[in-house]
Amino acid sequence: MSQSTTTPFRCWAEIDLAALERNLKSIRAALPEHIKYIAVVKAEAYGHGMQQTVARLMQANVDMFAVANVLEAAKIREIGTGWPIIVLGATLENEESYLFEYDLIPTISTIEEVERLNRKARSHEKPLKAHIKIDTGMGRLGIWHEYATELFDAFHKATFLTLGGVYTHFASASRDPEFTRRQRQLFTETIAKVDWLETEKLLIHADNSAGISTFAPDSVYNAVRIGLLQFGIAPYPLSILGEVDTTPIFEFKSRVGIVKQLPAGATISYGRSRTLQRDSRVAIVCAGYGDGVPLKLSDRGDVLISGERCPILGQVTMDQTIVDVTDIEGVVKSGDQVTLIGPQGEGGIRLQEFSEWAETIPWEILCSVTKRVPRIYRTAIITG
Repeated sequence: MSQSTTTPFRCWAEIDLAALERNLKSIRAALPEHIKYIAVVKAEAYGHGMQQTVARLMQANVDMFAVANVLEAAKIREIGTGWPIIVLGATLENEESYLFEYDLIPTISTIEEVERLNRKARSHEKPLKAHIKIDTGMGRLGIWHEYATELFDAFHKATFLTLGGVYTHFASASRDPEFTRRQRQLFTETIAKVDWLETEKLLIHADNSAGISTFAPDSVYNAVRIGLLQFGIAPYPLSILGEVDTTPIFEFKSRVGIVKQLPAGATISYGRSRTLQRDSRVAIVCAGYGDGVPLKLSDRGDVLISGERCPILGQVTMDQTIVDVTDIEGVVKSGDQVTLIGPQGEGGIRLQEFSEWAETIPWEILCSVTKRVPRIYRTAIITG
């Protein structure tokens, strides 16, 4: 049950953990049974909150977690043990001890990393499991595919390193299927060149939330990395898997501060960014860019009040946003709930729509809702 009717907060986010678990089960059901589920929870679980999200994913029996760095991984270890954690970002030299303290799996992209981590593992007298990343067109981390054989050879000679997996990252899985097919081909061909690899003993993964739309069940891949989709956001078709029934778990809400009457000709917000063309009733919403309402929403986009869309007027400010409630039937008053993202009454504002108004992507919106916005968790236990 939503707690928004009783919360004292001026601006808050609601996270539906039961929906998160349902989403995970729906994604799993669409994949072959042998495929391992790697839950990507970097950046505070895409802004949803690391501790609560990870705890629910553990309860839902994910196979593995993936994070951006060792400090994020350490937070997971404080929540629970027993789940492998892969660090997707590069491990800096002063972070190496965390790999052993928290039993983490680093990503290796260079021969220098092989040599450095092998020395560290030898000094700890403890073998270190790692994944090799191959760059097939992303241009970020990973050894460029044409040079990958050299990295595999160096790894094979490292006496204190154990290979746990090999992966790549799709650069445009949601927009360019032809380029994605090319990346798949390069990845498969690169792995095939390494004659000592026992792929059946490794995690081979490439597919993120967008990538599973072209997932090949009979391929060498035996794991997927799921981030945005498990949170119910799928801004792309999932044709190969068929219908994957996921529900957005994130809602962004605020309240009306005051309601006031302004005459035609009155100017709105900083820089007199808007001049009213009619006598208007406006509501001052208790949320601004200091909470995560993008400045790009100045004079564009809507919020929901009483289930009706109300356009944003003028420039979004740090703590407040002005909206037009002239056309709403009934009384709008201080304390009324405002929905920026999510359902209200018969209407709703989707995260994708909100992102388009802001000229950005859902990932950034979720990560940009600031720390001063409390997260309220719905924790209903699901059955079935």
